[in-house]
Amino acid sequence: MKFRTVGRHLKEGTKNLGRNGWMTFASISAVTVMLLVVGIFLLLILNMNHMATQVEDDVEIRAYIELTASEEQQDELRASIEDITDVKEIAFLGKDEGLSNLIDSLGDGGQAFESVREENPLNDMFVIEAANPQSIETVAAEIEGLNNVESVAYGQDFVDRLLQITDIGRYIGLGLVIALMLTAMFLIANTIKLTIVARRKEIRIMKLVGATNGFIRWPFLVEGLLLGLIGSLIPILLVIYGYKFLYDNYGTQIEGNFFALLPVYPYMLQIALLLLAVGLFIGAWGSVMSVRKFLKV
Repeated sequence: MKFRTVGRHLKEGTKNLGRNGWMTFASISAVTVMLLVVGIFLLLILNMNHMATQVEDDVEIRAYIELTASEEQQDELRASIEDITDVKEIAFLGKDEGLSNLIDSLGDGGQAFESVREENPLNDMFVIEAANPQSIETVAAEIEGLNNVESVAYGQDFVDRLLQITDIGRYIGLGLVIALMLTAMFLIANTIKLTIVARRKEIRIMKLVGATNGFIRWPFLVEGLLLGLIGSLIPILLVIYGYKFLYDNYGTQIEGNFFALLPVYPYMLQIALLLLAVGLFIGAWGSVMSVRKFLKV
């Protein structure tokens, strides 16, 4: 394709945007809203997955040792746990240290437990870290079956619920995104249809003088791409600068209370490229469907 021909297609596609007025505005607005929802949704899902991974990696198995177990039995128990597949690390936590940790975690309210130090009711325990977070349940079940183990506790239930919530949010968001995407494609197709209807005589003349279907279709494809491009710029800027503002001003506070947010880069660059690609795809697809259905030459 000659450079002059490319310039002609770009010029005609750009003119088409102005010819359709409010329909152009409606199409761009639909793409903008859809991609903004997609961007926010992606940020939420990525951070929720990141949080689930962090929580899952931090899950520890606590094996409470029977109060009647001797030091020799505790050593035998430790050796048995170390022999279990997928056990990465094991540490002993005595009941006195456990009580001190409990008192410290309660702050001023923990002083009420100072009186039980002489007759400490807590159990000694082994704190176990699994090599693979997915195998925690299996490792915990094996440890629970060992001698001199009174009980086993771990936070896998919380992780499972968190992953379930993430999955539900992913499905709801996906349905919403698909609905908005179809709406945007419908509006773009109708916007281009208006251009085709308004220029049907011109198109017929072009066909009569030998213009190919491809030559006639290219300006409409350019128009669709421009609608998708313009509609993607606003949500990209809002998502990037909005998340950067959140990360810079509240990232430390959120990290201190809950979990660490994903860094702005490179994730924002990846999301921006994805939103741009989706916007161009929607514009091109809407154009192709419109021309295919309504362009009679």
